[in-house]
Amino acid sequence: MPPWHSPKNGPRGIRQGTPNSHRWSPVIAHTHYSPLNKGVFVDSPNSMKRSLPQNLNRLSELAQNLWWSWTLEARQLFETIDPTLWFLTNHNPVKLLADVQPDRLTRLAEDPSFLRQYSAVFRLFDEYLANKKSWAGTHHADLAKKTIAYFSAEFGLHASVPIYSGGLGILAGDHCKEASDLGLPLVGVGFMYPQGYFRQRITPEGWQEAAYAPFNRDESPIHLAQTPSGEPCRFTVDMGSRRVTAAVWKLLVGRITLFLIDTDVPENSPEDRALSARLYGGDQEMRICQEILLGIGGVRMLRSLGISPSVWHANEGHSAFLTLERIREFVQKGSSHAEACELVRQSTVFTTHTPVPAGHDVFPHHLMDRYFTGYWEQLGLSRDEFLRLGETPESHGGFNMTALVMRLSAHVNGVSREHGRVTREMWQHFWPGLPTDQIPIRSVTNGIHAPTWISPELHHLYSKSLSPNWTQTCDDPAMWQRVMDVPDHELWAVRQAMKRKLMGFIRERARAGWMHGHLQPSQVLTRGTLMDPEALTIGFARRFATYKRATLLFRDLERLKALLQDRWRPVQLIFAGKAHPADEPGRYFIHEVLSFCHDHKLGGHVAFLEDYEMHMAKYLVQGVDIWLNTPRFPLEASGTSGMKAALNGVLNLSVLDGWWVEGYNGANGWGIQPLSQQADVQAQDHHDAEQLYRLLEQEVVPLFYQRDRDGIPRGWLQMVKECIRTTAPQFCTTRMLKDYVSLMYRAATVRMPATW
Repeated sequence: MPPWHSPKNGPRGIRQGTPNSHRWSPVIAHTHYSPLNKGVFVDSPNSMKRSLPQNLNRLSELAQNLWWSWTLEARQLFETIDPTLWFLTNHNPVKLLADVQPDRLTRLAEDPSFLRQYSAVFRLFDEYLANKKSWAGTHHADLAKKTIAYFSAEFGLHASVPIYSGGLGILAGDHCKEASDLGLPLVGVGFMYPQGYFRQRITPEGWQEAAYAPFNRDESPIHLAQTPSGEPCRFTVDMGSRRVTAAVWKLLVGRITLFLIDTDVPENSPEDRALSARLYGGDQEMRICQEILLGIGGVRMLRSLGISPSVWHANEGHSAFLTLERIREFVQKGSSHAEACELVRQSTVFTTHTPVPAGHDVFPHHLMDRYFTGYWEQLGLSRDEFLRLGETPESHGGFNMTALVMRLSAHVNGVSREHGRVTREMWQHFWPGLPTDQIPIRSVTNGIHAPTWISPELHHLYSKSLSPNWTQTCDDPAMWQRVMDVPDHELWAVRQAMKRKLMGFIRERARAGWMHGHLQPSQVLTRGTLMDPEALTIGFARRFATYKRATLLFRDLERLKALLQDRWRPVQLIFAGKAHPADEPGRYFIHEVLSFCHDHKLGGHVAFLEDYEMHMAKYLVQGVDIWLNTPRFPLEASGTSGMKAALNGVLNLSVLDGWWVEGYNGANGWGIQPLSQQADVQAQDHHDAEQLYRLLEQEVVPLFYQRDRDGIPRGWLQMVKECIRTTAPQFCTTRMLKDYVSLMYRAATVRMPATW
C-alpha cells in the first residue's frame, strides 16, 4: 500500500467566508528562489518595522510568531487593522502589514480604542513568552531543563506556511503548539518545502489535477536560522558519491522553534536543489534522499545549531535514519556498536501512525547500497548486519524504515488504543514468545489543539459559560461538565451562526472562481452554491484514500435520494479532500463524487469543495451538523478531524475504529459497529452501508428535525452537549502531551551520558 493510503463578520457580508485558494492559476510559476539571496525575507521584518508608527512597532514582532494564530485576541487585533485586507490575505498578518496603507496605520496609532487593544494583546504575548508558570516548569522541572527534538516530514501550523499535506502534519503542528503552551523544551525538525504539497484543481469533467507553485517566503513568518556564532546555519550530507549542502530556516511557534531543512542553495546541482522542493513528491530514490536529509541531516543540523537533545522523537518512520547517525556519533566517540545502540534506544521515542504493513516505507537493497556504502562501517557493521536492521518477514529483500526505528527505540507508541493493539499484533515477531498484550508498544491517543480549532463564536460562549481561561485547562473533565448548563437557545444560536458562516464561505469561493474565470457554470453549482443553511448538513473531508470509502453513502441511490429530497426534512452532503497524485483509485473516487454533484436529480444537495487545506478545514469542522467518517475497519489509526468537529458541537457518525472507539459512549453521537477484519471487503461495505442508512433514516434525521415551539431541537442539543462534555477533555493535545511526558519523554531521559 502506498504511503498516501496509510472571525468575525465584516462589512457588506464579505466576512462570511475567507476563501484560501480562489485565485487559482493553472500556470505553474518557475521562478527560481535561493534562500541565500540578499534583501528577501531576512530583511523584510526590519523594513516592515520601519514602516510602522513608533507606538505600533511591535506588530511585526507579533506577526513573526505563530502564537497569534491560536490566540483569538491577537487575530482580532490584526483584523481590526483592516478587516477587508485581513479577508483578502487569508488571515496572514505578515502580508497584511506589508500591504496595509500607511495612513491607516497612522490613524490607528492615534486611536485610543485600538491602542488599548494593542496593549492588552502584547501584555498577553509577553506573559506567555516569559513562561513563568508553565505546566512543565511546575510539574516537571527536571524535564524543563532538557531538550526534546521532534522530527516530522510535515508540520501543519497555518495556511500561510504550506509545508503539510494532511493529518500527520496537522497533528505535528498541534503537538508543537501544545508543547509551547505547556512549556515543554521542544524543537521541531522538518523540511522547508518551497513548493509545499500540491494544489488541487478539478477539471470541468470532474478529474483532479495537481500543480505545484513556489509560495512567497516574504509573506510567511520564516527566516534563516543562525549558529551560536551568528552565521547562517548550513550543514552537509553525503548522498552516495555526491555531497549535498543544506540551509536552515526557522519558524517561531510560541515558545518553541521549528527548524526547516532546505537544499535550494547555489552549491548544489539542480537535481539536489530540488530535493526539498516538494512534500511526498518524486520516486523512491527521491524519497530515500529526503529521508536521509531529514534523519541524518536533521541530527547534524541540530549539532550545528548547538542543540543537544536528551529525547529524540521520530513522528512516523520518515526520520528513522536519525538513529543511525546517532549510533555513528557514539561509535566515533569510542563506544562499541552494542553500547551505542543501547544509548540510542534509551533516548528515542517513536510514534507510528500506519496500521498496515504495506503502508511503511521500504527501500530496495540496491538503493541502500548506493547511499550507505561506506556509512555502515562507521557504525561498526558489515553490509549484512546493517541490512538486517531494516529486515521484516514482509520486507522481501527491502529495508523497512519502521523496522529500523522500532529496533532502535525503547519507547514506541500507536496513536489510539485500537491502533496500539493492531501495532502490537503487527510487530509481535520482534518479541517471539511474548504474549501480545505484553509487547512493549504503548498507545497515546491523538488529540487536537483546542485554541487552534475552536470557532470564535464558541470560544466566547465557552469563556462565558465554562471559564475565562478554559483553553488552559482543556483536559479538565469537571470544567467541561458545565457545558450541560449552557442554555439551549444560546448554543443553538451559536451553532446556526457557524453554519451560516460556512455557507457564506462556500458561496464566496464559488463566486470568486466564477468572477476570475476559473469555474464553468456547472462547476459553480457543484461547489455548493445551492446549499440550504437550514438543512441537516453532513461533512466528509479527508484524504481520498480508498480505505476511507468516500462513496459508501452512494451504494443505494434510491435510499439516498429519499433522504436528500425530503421536502420537510432535507439532508445535504459536503465533500472535500485530495487524493495523492499517483493514487489512481483515490482520484477515481473524487471523480465519482463529482459525478453525483453534477446529477440534477440530487437537486444540488451534494457539493465538492476544491483544494482542501487547513483554512477550509476550520470552516467545515465548525459549520456542518454531522461529521461522517467511514474507514474500512481496522485501517483508521486514529483520525483527528472528528475530534475538531466534536469540540465545535458537531456530532460524529463514524465507523467504530481509531479514536471513535474510545470516544463513543452511545449518547454522544452514532457508531457503526464493523464486522471483524477477517470479513471480505464486499461484506464489510454492505454491512456498514446498511447501518449507515438505518442510522440516518431512523435516528439522525428525525432527531435533528424534532423541534419545540421555539424551533429548537432540544434532543439534538442534549446530544451535542454530551459530545462536547465527553470528547473535549479526552481528545485534546493538553491530555496528549501530558501522556507523552509521563509515558515516554521522562523515561527517555534516564541514564543519558553527560556529554550528550
